[in-house]
Parts: sequence; structure tokens; C-alpha cells
Amino acid sequence: MAATATSKSLHSYPSQESLSFSSITKTHSLKFSKTSFGPRSHRLRLAIRASSSSATLNDPPLPTHNSLDHQLRVRILSESLPYIQKFRGKTIVVKYGGAAMKSAELKASVVRDLVLLSCVGLRPVLVHGGGPEINVLLNQLNIPAQFRDGLRVTDARTMEVVSMVLVGKVNKDLVSRINFAGATAVGLSGMDGRLLTARPSPNAAQLGFVGEVARVDPTVLQPLVDIGHIPVIASVAADEFGQPYNINADTVAGEVAAALGAEKLILLTDVAGILRSKEDPGSLVKEIDIKGVKKMIEEGKVGGGMIPKVNCCIRSLAQGVTTASIIDGRVEHSLLHEIMTDEGAGTMITG
Repeated sequence: MAATATSKSLHSYPSQESLSFSSITKTHSLKFSKTSFGPRSHRLRLAIRASSSSATLNDPPLPTHNSLDHQLRVRILSESLPYIQKFRGKTIVVKYGGAAMKSAELKASVVRDLVLLSCVGLRPVLVHGGGPEINVLLNQLNIPAQFRDGLRVTDARTMEVVSMVLVGKVNKDLVSRINFAGATAVGLSGMDGRLLTARPSPNAAQLGFVGEVARVDPTVLQPLVDIGHIPVIASVAADEFGQPYNINADTVAGEVAAALGAEKLILLTDVAGILRSKEDPGSLVKEIDIKGVKKMIEEGKVGGGMIPKVNCCIRSLAQGVTTASIIDGRVEHSLLHEIMTDEGAGTMITG
């Protein structure tokens, strides 16, 4: 198999005797099944079925379904090598939220993907929100949840709940899951080691303690990345006076990626990516540059909740991040699809 570098990833050109990684992962799952064989294994199956009429006692034993399954796994691992070589030692910042936080299967998929990436030499950093969990506790405490323009109105009581849920519950749950899966995770909030310094949102009068990232100090973060640990960052930070703020997790992920000089920023979302036509799920834009995506915003093809995500990607790219991707977090193993295949799992934006 020959492999060449491209702006998206690596193109793989399988010979007749090989099975491409991309073709396997088009099912949007890395679960291996006995029906996912390529042409070569199909011929072997036919040979097995015909063996009763043509085999002799001197013929060597034909491969079984189980052995073919093992061959398939080995072949996929082998063909992922160019991607591993390309990204080994590179920092990948992942924003985790949306449907991937609500589904136990998707949560387990994200954790396994992060651990696998870490084990093969990539340096993942996870940034998370926790909107659904916050809403549950607010409801239990009879505190109404309010939103304006997609942002949570955060008064003092709500801010206390946000800190409790994101830092004390969601963060530690993710750390525990990653550790159990075999990697070493370290939980942080923006307040730890002055990792993030917040400032009030321009709409603070309407939104309360909703903040923006004033600056990032990666001093506490970089050593963890360098020794192969997985930092897990809750999107809560304090201003220079110690007042906590609730900050959009996409924004935090973008600023952290820029501060670390990350190779990739990946935002897990509840949509397939950027669509050329909002009504056509098949109009997914696989790759686009900053100029192109700005034009789509001007033309009204990108709107609503996608605009802040796109702007986050543009800002991180402007600060040195190599690529930024908006991918479908509703698909199992979408992280591996995006990083380890040429096809990807959403929209990649380049500088």
C-alpha cells in the first residue's frame, strides 16, 4: 500500500490484496463483525462453502470465519500506521459535549478513542461542558434554567450549581472512566494553576456570570501533556478578582488548543458538520478554508448555533492551530474516523 500526505490526512491506495482503513470505517463504527469482510475474504468464504465438494485429504485447511476476523483486525491496525506516524507526539484538543454526553454507549466510545489515541503516541486533551447535568440539578433544586441567544443565564445560585456539576461531578466521572480504561487522566478547571483567566461577557448585564477567556497560562497543563497524561478540563474559570464564570466549552477548547500549539482542534457536536444546504444532510462540506467558511456565513448558509463553533475554529486557526474540525458526536468512534481516516467524520477547516 502506498500512502501520500494531503491537507486532510493521508490517502491510502489499497492493492487488490489489501483492505483500506477508510472503507472499513464507513460504517461509522470500529466494531468488528463477521459481515464486514472485503472482496478477498468474500472469495475465501466462497472457497469454504465449496470445500465440501472439492477438498481432498491432502489439501491444507481453509481459513475459518474466526481466523478471517483476526486477519481483518490485524490488517486495519497495519493500515493505520501512516496516520499514527503522522500524528504521533502531536497535541489534539477535543471538546466533548452534546449527545455524546447523554448516551452511555457514545460516552464509552469517546473514552476508548481517547485512550487508544494516547496509547499510540498522540497527546489528547479533553475539554468538556455539561449542560444536561446542570439542568438536572437545577431542576432538583427548583432553580429555573434560563437561556438567551443559546447562552445560559447564570446568576450567583446558578453559578454555584454550574461549578458543582462541571468541576465536582462531570469532570471526576470522566477522569475515572479514562483511568479505568487504561490511560492516566488528570482533572482540572480553569481555576487550577491559573490555567484560564476569565472576563465578563459583553452581555453580562443580561447573562450574569457568563464569561470569556481573557488569557490562557499552560504552565500547569504542558507538563501533563508532555508525560502522556490526558488533561480533562472543566469550562469554569475565575477572573482576576476570584469571581467564577461559566464559559462556553467550545471557546475554552479553542483557546487551549492555541496556547498548546495543537495540531488539531476537534469539536464534537450533534450535527454532521457544516452543510451547504441546511435542509440537505447529504450536502456535508468535508473540507473548507477560512475564506470559504466566512463566505458561507455571509451568504447565510451557516447560521444559528453553528456560527459560534465556526468562529471558535477560525480564531484557533488564526493563532496557529493546524486544523479545526466540527464532527458528528452522535456516531460511535467519530474521533478515530476523523484522525485515522482520509474520509473523516465531519467538516475540517484549514487556515
